[in-house]
Parts: sequence; C-alpha cells; structure tokens
Amino acid sequence: MLAKNVAPEIVERIIWARNTPNPSLLDAINRGNVALLYPVDDADIAPIESFESIILLDATWQEARKMFNRSPYLKNLPGARIRPRQLSRYQLRRNQPEGGLCTAECVVEILIAKNQVDVAERLDTVFMLFNAKL
Repeated sequence: MLAKNVAPEIVERIIWARNTPNPSLLDAINRGNVALLYPVDDADIAPIESFESIILLDATWQEARKMFNRSPYLKNLPGARIRPRQLSRYQLRRNQPEGGLCTAECVVEILIAKNQVDVAERLDTVFMLFNAKL
C-alpha cells in the first residue's frame, strides 16, 4: 500500500480473488509484455527492464506461493528478476527466505530498474519511516 500511496500514477493495486480473477489484470496479461516478479526457474527469468508491466504479489512468500499455485492465469507468465542493492531492511517479518525483500523494497528496485529514480527514492524514504515505527 505504501507504493500505491507514493506513486498512484504508476502503481496499480488489484485485489486477488481465487475464483474471480480481476478483468483488468487478465486484459493486461492478454496484451502481453507483462512479467511476474516471483521466484521461478532461473531459465525463465529476464530483467525487469525487458517488460512494460510487472505483477508483484503483495504477500509473504508463503502466501504468494499459495496465490501463485491457485492462479492458473499466472502460471504461463514470464518471470522477471531484480538485482537487490542490499539485504532487506524490513523489521516486521523476519522468518522470510534469505535474500527476500518486502513488497515496498521490491517496488523500489523495480522503479530504479525502470529509471523512475525520483519515485524510488520517495518510496524508499516513506518505507524507512514506516519501518522505523515497527
């Protein structure tokens, strides 16, 4: 939600529903040039810059895995990767996989990769203030 608040013009929030996929999400997938930022086989992963739009599941890794497995429309999407500049600084959930970033940190990395550095810096600042309150 931090990313949507900081950059509503480029971040869209779509509520996931297992039985009724969001029509605008399905339209974007069908138009192509969309990737899923999700741990998939390395052979299927391309840099974020290769895609116009990125789908990011806003959940813990365990929840995201369940969402992915229950969403057949996500299974054929190409995977995208980010190259994090640092380890996660998120303080709330520490039981996540090594090297994993929280949603806001992922969005910062996506924005930097897409040359949206000013927006990325604003989001990073808001994230750090949020994180300091935890």
